[in-house]
Amino acid sequence: MKVVCAFLLSLTVWSGLTVSSALVSPAKAAGTEPRILAFGDSLTAGYGLSEADGFTAQLADALAKMGRPAQVINGGVSGDTTAGGLARLDWALSDKPQLMLLELGANDMLRALPPAAARTNLEQIIAKARAADIPILLIGMRAPANLGADYKQNFDRIFPDLAKEHNLLFYPFMLDGVAGDSALNQGDGLHPNAKGVAIIVQRILPSVIKLMDQMPKGNEMQKGAAGNDAG
Repeated sequence: MKVVCAFLLSLTVWSGLTVSSALVSPAKAAGTEPRILAFGDSLTAGYGLSEADGFTAQLADALAKMGRPAQVINGGVSGDTTAGGLARLDWALSDKPQLMLLELGANDMLRALPPAAARTNLEQIIAKARAADIPILLIGMRAPANLGADYKQNFDRIFPDLAKEHNLLFYPFMLDGVAGDSALNQGDGLHPNAKGVAIIVQRILPSVIKLMDQMPKGNEMQKGAAGNDAG
């Protein structure tokens, strides 16, 4: 249970966005690939891993191997709560992403913050992304039983409820297939190792492809052309 309860406790300093992308042709490098903002906490940030072994780099590699290359922006901050994410969202959106993977809430749960507050913060993040015409894949988290039945029920329902209310693509549990397995986690027993991240990427990949298919037609070409003009 400690694995589930404490895997995101570490804090790091926010140091900016990085972009992961497999080697591409000059045309792709010019900015015509879809830009996916992975907006989350240490699971997104790649806590304890090299850049190449982190979630965003492995996801970019997997997409490229499928013939669906994308620029995956690492918008993860270890230790971040939904309130922290909301506070930095405008800055993250200034990088002009076209799609969003929204993975926040675990640190609210670790600190036993009110689920209602987390829900409100996530709703505001969703609203801002929607206002910018950015399709979202909402990635869920689950509370451990030792926080109490009421808390667990109220927290766990945030994500499916929001997905239904806002008609979002939904991946129920970021750590599906990895949580609690020592072979797939780092020495602290808390954060996924490179093998664990590979499993996360493998399992979430179909949902990411569905998200890419939701990108409005012409959006990619228009933003790519704008990037070329600016250069």
